[in-house]
Amino acid sequence: MTYYIFGGSGFIGSHIVRFISEADKTAAVYNFDIVGSDHDGLSQYVSADVRKPIHFPNADNEAVDSVIINMAAIHRTPGHADEEYFGTNVRGAENVCNFARRMNIRRIVFISSIAVYGTSEEQKTEESALVPDTAYGKSKVEAETIHRMWQSESADRQLIILRPGAVFGQGERGNFERMAESIRRRRFVYPGRRDTIKASIYVKDLVGFLFFLLEQKRCNTEVYNCTFEPAYTISQTATAAVSALGLKRCLPCVPSFIIMPVAWLCKLMGSPMGICPARVRKLMISTNISGAKMADTGYQFQFTMQSAFTDWLSKK
Repeated sequence: MTYYIFGGSGFIGSHIVRFISEADKTAAVYNFDIVGSDHDGLSQYVSADVRKPIHFPNADNEAVDSVIINMAAIHRTPGHADEEYFGTNVRGAENVCNFARRMNIRRIVFISSIAVYGTSEEQKTEESALVPDTAYGKSKVEAETIHRMWQSESADRQLIILRPGAVFGQGERGNFERMAESIRRRRFVYPGRRDTIKASIYVKDLVGFLFFLLEQKRCNTEVYNCTFEPAYTISQTATAAVSALGLKRCLPCVPSFIIMPVAWLCKLMGSPMGICPARVRKLMISTNISGAKMADTGYQFQFTMQSAFTDWLSKK
């Protein structure tokens, strides 16, 4: 088996490569990325910028027993100009699909995002309308369409589109990392409310589910939200982190009319710990995403929120 992983040098990519190395010692793993990493010899790094046509000297047009896992993207939001999301995420989808055509690869996993649904307190399923309200979300919708077009060209192609909630775990360096650190330092407060729903998934379950689907080898297009079912509230998530850290903490809630001016002040100070108005505002809005379809596949989650935090933080 050969795996072509686009954008594989980062957080999720490192977990995918480790999973493959443990599950299939004979697999060939190529990591195409603008940032170099061979994952301690577990993959072969190929320097590639997905904004440009992808060249691969080993191309033999006989890569039938192969899979592309495409996660190459600019994803942090806020943080980039609108054209950067489209330049990388949309053009990258085009170039990866062209690479698949040239290499005769019939299976692609595309890592999309729940950002395709836009901002809403209403629960979203895979059948919900896609109404993204950020450049990142819009670029992911376009990228999904490009991958769907590739699959529609041949009945023997398999496309899996995964829309993860917030993914956390070892190497994340995002909101969950900041939350755990702020709890440890007694700096955590609930921004505006305690009942905000935040769809999320532990990275090990995201990767486990990805390979669970690949084992089925169905020739069609499948779309799955990837999140705990039901999704946890920010209060449940923070409580799990406190327990996993072995701490006793009373976590206060700061009303929005107080926390937003503080966020603006932090922005003027250079956004310490990543605090800025846009990010705080984002934390106060639910990402109420249903993971029922994922749960109904028969995949057995390895972790709850509590055991995920315990597994992750025990390695820090």
